[in-house]
This record gives sequence, structure tokens and C-alpha cells, in this order.
Amino acid sequence: MNIIPVSQPQLGTAESVFVNEALAQNAISGLYGGFIERFEREFAEFCGTRHAVSCSNGTTALHLALAAAGIGPGDEVLVSTLTNMASFFAVLYLGARPVPVDIDADTLTMDPADLARKITPRSRAVMVVHLFGHATDMDPVNELARQHRLQVFEDCAEAHGARYKGHTVGGLGTAGAFSFFANKILTTGEGGMVTTDDEALAARARSLKALAFGSTNKFMHADIGFNHRMTNLQAAIGCGQMLQAAQLVEKRREIARYYTARLERYREHLRLPIERPWAHNVIWMYHLRLQGALAGRRTEVMTALRERGIETREGFIPYNLQHIFIERGWTHPDECPVANTVAYSSFYLPTGPALGEADLDHVATQFTAVLDELL
Repeated sequence: MNIIPVSQPQLGTAESVFVNEALAQNAISGLYGGFIERFEREFAEFCGTRHAVSCSNGTTALHLALAAAGIGPGDEVLVSTLTNMASFFAVLYLGARPVPVDIDADTLTMDPADLARKITPRSRAVMVVHLFGHATDMDPVNELARQHRLQVFEDCAEAHGARYKGHTVGGLGTAGAFSFFANKILTTGEGGMVTTDDEALAARARSLKALAFGSTNKFMHADIGFNHRMTNLQAAIGCGQMLQAAQLVEKRREIARYYTARLERYREHLRLPIERPWAHNVIWMYHLRLQGALAGRRTEVMTALRERGIETREGFIPYNLQHIFIERGWTHPDECPVANTVAYSSFYLPTGPALGEADLDHVATQFTAVLDELL
């Protein structure tokens, strides 16, 4: 039986042409080749920022942004609790302490009211997560950051092209961090990017990502650096992706509109993705939650869809419910109650750009059939 995957990348002719050009030039590393600089320049323009610094993946982008900004031991970083744990790992890599912040029940992004409650004299930074493609409400976050002199970092791994009040994410705080993993809206297979308007931060990130080589004597290092480089081959794929960036963003929005139209009559039992008036939701994945008569039946639903040839994926488990952190005494389960209601009731449907009309119809038809059987 063929399985419709949750996501597959959409690669065009340009990606192949550019990769072959890099191969012909033997420009395959992260130190040489014109595609790295081109991809950084084009992605900065895409985000409306002055600088973009490529790196090896989304996790290293977060790590690099925090390190370049001087986050370190003893610092507290307030992080939206419902996220891929890479957001929290990046803080921990630097010896800082992540503090989980609860979420808004509708957008699943950071709740500014809970953020305000959790700021302490040790707080140095905030990390918002533009989850599943919907931007965080940034004005109250940035105002709190201004009042308490906090830096603001954006985890944009799932939000390429998302907008807040007309402004593209990645340029709404101190720095943004993007992932180009294979299931992301724009992909290089692996890969990441730091975006910022801060020239000094960008320069430090460029140095740190490449082992902080010396400027006059390469092997007299300027700092304790990392090997976080993106290769020219990956950047070549990225340049190809930039040529179809607008279409890749719009395709996921089209998929979301289709699913929502087919699932509208089940709103009593499904909590579907939303788009606030101030947001442009790029729908990284069509993420929904079971409620009402379907509450607690996620495994049944996902198993039934798998048997009908449809891959699904559970939603994230928040930081405050992660056993590895609870056991260390770093958090406790009831720290973020809104996120807890989402953790074991949510999943997402196939949302990749390679889906055709027949695929979407099959997913919607089979999903509604499963719902009808269970209700």
C-alpha cells in the first residue's frame, strides 16, 4: 500500500543545475563557492533583514544566534514551551537556564501574559516560536523585552515567509533562526540561517560558525568557535528554492484552505488552524486538535488513517512535560497548563508541497470517513 507522507520536498530543475555547477567547480565545502553568499543575500532580502548567516541546521542557527549575542551560564532565557526541543537544547548548550512560557490556546504561540509573570532579575532573553507557521503576537513581547532590557530571539524553523502586521518573521527581534530540513517550507536537506539587522551580531555569528579563525593568521583563533557551516552544495539547493519561494509558501496555504473547507462541519470535535487578523499564517503543517467526543482518541484516529494509507505525526510535547527535564528538577508538569491540553490531543495531516489534488481528496475523504465512524 502506498502511503501519503506528511511532507516531501518539491525540488525543481534549478536546484539540479545549481548543484551540478557547484560540483563542476569542486566547490562542495562550507568555505568555498558562490552559492553560500548568494543564498545568504537572497534570504536576507526574503526576510527583510540586513544580514543572514548560513549554518548547518536549525538547531545550530538557534545556538549560533544565542552565542553571538552573549548568552551564557547563569542567564535565563524564557522560551515558548510548545516547540521542538531544539529550542530548549540550544539554550542548554550554552549553560543558560531555559524557562518555559505557556501558550495562547488558539495560535499555540507564546502567551505574553505568562511571559510577564515569569520574568526575573536573571532573565536575559526571550525566545518566541512561530509555531506551525503562525507568528507570535510580537508587540507585547517586544514591549516587555524593552521594559526589562531583554534580547528577543525568534525560532522561525516552521515559518518561512510568515508575517506579523505586514513584517516578515526573522526581523522582528534581536535575531531569527531558520531551519531548512527536508520537511520545511524551504529546504536544503539540512541547513539553517540566522537573520538579523545587528551588524556586530552577524559578524560574530560568521566568525563563531567557522571555528573563529583568525583574521591575519588563520590558525590564531579569535574565540572558541564551532563548526556550524553550511556547504556550498546545500546553498546551491537553497538558491534553487528561493526561485520558487512564493509558490512554496502559497501551496501550503492552499492545502490548508482545502482541508478547512472539507472539515468545517466537524468543528465541534476538531480545533482547526486559525489566522489572526494581524498574521499571515504559512501553515508549515496542518495541525489540529481533537476535542469533544474525540478527546483522548488520538491514537485511534492516527492508527485508522495509517491503515488507510495516510501518514500523520503527533504534535510536540512541551518542555514542562519532558521527563528528562522533570527528573532533573528543572521544571514541573503543571507549569504550563494550556500547553498541556494540546500535548496529547494534537497531530497533523500531510501538508507537503508535492501533494496533488488526488492526494488531498484521498486524505480528506478518508479522514472524514474515520471521523464519521467514531462519532
